[in-house]
Amino acid sequence: MAWRALAVKGLQSTHILSGRYSAGRISASHVIDLAKSVFSINSCVSDHPFISAVQEAAYSKVLQQRNIFRYIHTNPHLLARRGDDEPFGLKTAKKGKYVKREARTQPPVEAPYVPQKKKASAKTSPVKTVDIFEGMTVLELAKRTGASISSLQDILVNVGEKVESEFVPLSIDIAELVAMEVGVNAKRFHSKEGSDILPRPPVVTVMGHVDHGKTSLLDALRQTSVAAREAGGITQHLGAFVVEMPSGASITFLDTPGHAAFSAMRARGAAVTDIVVLVVAADDGVMPQTREAMAHAKSANVPIVVAINKCDKPAADPERVKLQLASEGLLLEEMGGDVQVVEVSAMAKTGLDRLEEALLLQAEIMDLKSRIDGSAQAYVVEARLDRGRGPLATAIVKAGTLLSGQHVVVGSEWGRIRAVRDMLGKMTDQATPAMPVEIEGLRGLPMAGDDIVVVESEERARMLSSGRKRKFEKDRLTKVSEDSPETSETLSEEEGIKRVEMSIIVKADVQGTVQAVTDALKSLNSPQVFVNVVHVGVGPVSQSDVDLAQACRACIVGFNIKSPPCAVTQAATRASIKIKIHRVIYHLLEDMGNLIVERAPGVSETQVAGEAQVLNIFELKGRSKSKGDDVKIAGCRVTDGRVVKSSTMRLVRSGEVVFEGCCSSLKREKQDVDMVAKGNECGLVIRDWDDFRVGDVIQCLEQVIRKPKFISSESGAVRIEC
Repeated sequence: MAWRALAVKGLQSTHILSGRYSAGRISASHVIDLAKSVFSINSCVSDHPFISAVQEAAYSKVLQQRNIFRYIHTNPHLLARRGDDEPFGLKTAKKGKYVKREARTQPPVEAPYVPQKKKASAKTSPVKTVDIFEGMTVLELAKRTGASISSLQDILVNVGEKVESEFVPLSIDIAELVAMEVGVNAKRFHSKEGSDILPRPPVVTVMGHVDHGKTSLLDALRQTSVAAREAGGITQHLGAFVVEMPSGASITFLDTPGHAAFSAMRARGAAVTDIVVLVVAADDGVMPQTREAMAHAKSANVPIVVAINKCDKPAADPERVKLQLASEGLLLEEMGGDVQVVEVSAMAKTGLDRLEEALLLQAEIMDLKSRIDGSAQAYVVEARLDRGRGPLATAIVKAGTLLSGQHVVVGSEWGRIRAVRDMLGKMTDQATPAMPVEIEGLRGLPMAGDDIVVVESEERARMLSSGRKRKFEKDRLTKVSEDSPETSETLSEEEGIKRVEMSIIVKADVQGTVQAVTDALKSLNSPQVFVNVVHVGVGPVSQSDVDLAQACRACIVGFNIKSPPCAVTQAATRASIKIKIHRVIYHLLEDMGNLIVERAPGVSETQVAGEAQVLNIFELKGRSKSKGDDVKIAGCRVTDGRVVKSSTMRLVRSGEVVFEGCCSSLKREKQDVDMVAKGNECGLVIRDWDDFRVGDVIQCLEQVIRKPKFISSESGAVRIEC
């Protein structure tokens, strides 16, 4: 009966242990008592079925409470989270199948080094632009630029300005110089307080599609002939002149070219103008440059007056033009909008008085006024290089009065105004608002679109010019790094297309034309040819241009300039350098497009040069071992093109390609030939193939190099299509 007492004691201990665990109280002595009871039972009678059940119950209780030994000092809430713990013991990693390493008997292969491809860096965020004005303090400039006051004071010391505190006012020139050194763009803000504000003439820009009669309309307004002096009869420059109307009022007109290559000129014209006259031919309607001119006017927030020209022609249809303009989003007066429409004819000189009334009415509605006194603000419309007078800039004064003898900064160039001439070439002492003038005396050639800033001294002009040059060079290098052709070259290499580089030097008569020609040539870039404009300049081709072209193997392109001297031409001929000079933009783009197509490497393609149909099959048997095995000959007739022995042959059966291989024998009338033309019969043997059937088609394949195509649209836009 002793084993029963031990069993009862063991079960009691187990229940006690379980109850104390549920209450959260347990100690090592309780566990030891339970273990002693279990092992005592095991030592007495281990083969009794009841005892085995007791043992299993005791062991299961111990296993259920295994986590108590590991987390003896935890509370019941933490113990409850350990219910899914793994059992005691360490898990051994499973051993995989043993694989014997092969003994390396060959030397390692020398793989060529492949440099890591550069990831195309994301384009930098646009540079911050801040407004500056005369008399702003260092503290105000620090707030706008985001730089610290101490850093601005260090810059001021470097430029030679003594600033005792952050509340000292600065001149507008020094403020712009400091802003550029910080790395932000500065926009000058001129106050009109205490100034004489007087009415001024409107600045009107004439825009439209090429050959729609823009210059002819201006000729009719000012009774001159400009179109006859333009090469090819189309406008290729940005002209500015003042027209005295019969009513006594004066209007400043800007004539813009309509060719697709001169988009930047049209954008500059829209930026400086007050009113845009949109010229549309009544017999042609709305064209691509018409839509572009409307987009430029809308982006500049400039009102539009529509002049429907060539209304005297038999095919003229002004109503159709009005519907086209309305469909483009232009709200005409006849349809409840505010855009005036005038029907004119430049050749018959009809409707010009109504156009004048519409322009003056629009100017009166806008109430155009400007500051007369104080330093001038002007805008460069065009710039050119004259052999006798040096750099010349055509400008329109926006505010103030521009005087001869003043020191000015134009973009990154500076100078002292030596002379001011009106558009008729007459000398004048001053230029008032809305007056187009030509100034001379600059040290360098400015860019079209630069602002003219009047400064107080030559030292200030030099300082501001050098600061702008540094900023311009920094921006140029940033743009070059962003527009580098590495990405396009990588894509071309991945696609298996070889890309070559074509270097070009551009020379033209004026700065705006240089920009237009450069942009047009860059638009001819293709996956096979990269057009790299290495140098641009204004003026004729010189010996230095030939030396540069020889160094970088470039082609010289001249537009609307004089022919180079004989010495320069001979030097270019000896160096095998091409000099291409044109006076019409159409001819220049066509010539350069053909040259680019000639330079392109092309893409290798497989074409079917000819087809032959199998009419009969002949078999040569019993040949000697020296001549080889039996041969099957396909008797064919050439149905299309020609069959060449050196080409690859493709066997087509029921529209499916069966085999491709080279031709081992081609005979015509028992004579070995290299080529069989259309309509002739021949015997043909294809190497490693003898399963011919009557009706099979044998195609002759040849590799050809496909060159890209130069495409020019009616609007003048050009492109290279690969």
